Amino acid sequence: MLKEYRKKAKMSQEELEKITNLDRKTIFRIENDLNMPLLDNFAKIVVALNLSDKEIANEVKKSINYKKNL
Repeated sequence: MLKEYRKKAKMSQEELEKITNLDRKTIFRIENDLNMPLLDNFAKIVVALNLSDKEIANEVKKSINYKKNL
């Protein structure tokens, strides 16, 4: 989800790194589902990408449904 929204915002990993003060490796790992972001890091990403409550809620629902189907 993060990669899609980052690209939609026309932002590189390096730009997101500067805005959020998160290491680019961390961003890469989150984008590739290797790590789940900590809540404070998630908040930084949400603010940086200007995500709406609706977008966040939709992604949470998708994640819950995906995990139910495993």
